[in-house]
Amino acid sequence: MKLPFKQYHLLLILNEFNKQKAPLDVFSSTYFRKNKAIGSKDRKYISNMVYNMTRWNGLIEYFCTKPITNEKKIKVFENLNISQASQDKTIKEHIRCSFPEEYYSLIKEEYKDNAIDFCLTSNTKAPTTIRVNLLKTTRDKLFDVFKKNYKVKKCKFSNFGIIFEEKINFFALKEFKDGLFEIQDEGSQIISDLINLKKDDLVLDYCAGSGGKTLAFAHKAQNKGQFFLHDVRSFALKEAKKRLKRASIENAQFKNFNDSTLKLLKNKIDWLVLDVPCSGSGTLRRNPDMKWKFKKENLDNLVSLQKEIFDLSFSYVKKGGFIAYFTCSIFSTENENQVKYFLKNYPIKLDQEIIRLPVTKDGMDGFFAAIFKKL
Repeated sequence: MKLPFKQYHLLLILNEFNKQKAPLDVFSSTYFRKNKAIGSKDRKYISNMVYNMTRWNGLIEYFCTKPITNEKKIKVFENLNISQASQDKTIKEHIRCSFPEEYYSLIKEEYKDNAIDFCLTSNTKAPTTIRVNLLKTTRDKLFDVFKKNYKVKKCKFSNFGIIFEEKINFFALKEFKDGLFEIQDEGSQIISDLINLKKDDLVLDYCAGSGGKTLAFAHKAQNKGQFFLHDVRSFALKEAKKRLKRASIENAQFKNFNDSTLKLLKNKIDWLVLDVPCSGSGTLRRNPDMKWKFKKENLDNLVSLQKEIFDLSFSYVKKGGFIAYFTCSIFSTENENQVKYFLKNYPIKLDQEIIRLPVTKDGMDGFFAAIFKKL
């Protein structure tokens, strides 16, 4: 029997996604670009189904008969009362929360009796939040523009953020093309604001990626000083270069891994920003497929990598300079335990109180931040 158009594409995405290794967001966006016949309404339906089925895959499979297929999972999900099933105490906790058992046990260690609440919150849809570029406009001005056509509200904790109640195609907006805003979670905005720059400071964003953190605090320098963006992924730096240009940030240089000129920055950096690779356990609402790929050995490897990155980059900071250590993780092994290790093994002290932002329903993702000063 021939499937209806959107059901056909839903099933195809589910089947094809399991055969490859790309993250869900990358895979789905690539699929939609290749299949331009899928209209916006069908695309929204398919995307919501794929993400929700990924979030609740463990619970869905619990109610599936063997052998489990994606056709069966779609039928189960369409008839499943998630609210009721997730509270059913006859079902094992990790299953009704729809988390792998190993992952759930680690969350239980962190959150104790609140582990279920964390998992259920992580299975909800994350808000769509933008950060206003203060080099070009103000939040009030941009908010007044957007409220005419969209349901928006100002972020409660970030002074630069605006939340959209519905996701839209931001990249097509003139305001985006003009560099007036970037998409960024409120929690990420808050920890970025901990970077207290002076106008002439030298900043090394050592794990810069596509430049999200630098974009968030660059306005404080008022196009003075210098930003050095470094990453092991050259394609990420290319994207960072485009984004900074769009935002009219002109005082930036881009350094690929093992760039010979990096040595010239030794003992000169005022602010070292380490937005290190981590488990991403605070952002599972946006990346629900990550929990199904989780392995404890990968977490152990990340902890080792974070220490290695800190050690490799430490010599760039001048005496009296600052180090910002950021993760989007909820695990103490990547956060507080690392802080203890750094304090024990390097001539530094904490300059501010440690910040741990929890994942909140209809609110921000989970983040951790520690600011050190080099002695």
